[in-house]
Amino acid sequence: PRDPSGTPSADSIKIKKEVANAFVKRQKRFDIYEWYSEYYKSPMEQMRERCENYPPCEYLSEQIGFPMAYNRFFG
Repeated sequence: PRDPSGTPSADSIKIKKEVANAFVKRQKRFDIYEWYSEYYKSPMEQMRERCENYPPCEYLSEQIGFPMAYNRFFG
């Protein structure tokens, strides 16, 4: 069904809930350890992310290694 202006009406755009759910599946988490490790990172992982987010540290870590680069900028 179209309007006199030639655009589709809102009723023709709607789809059934079951069809929509076939496309969009929510990821369910059952593993408590996976959830914990995602939200609470180790100190080393936090340090790596801090260095990765600072371009001079990231560049230097590729040249001389992560521990020395981190200590130079944040140590």
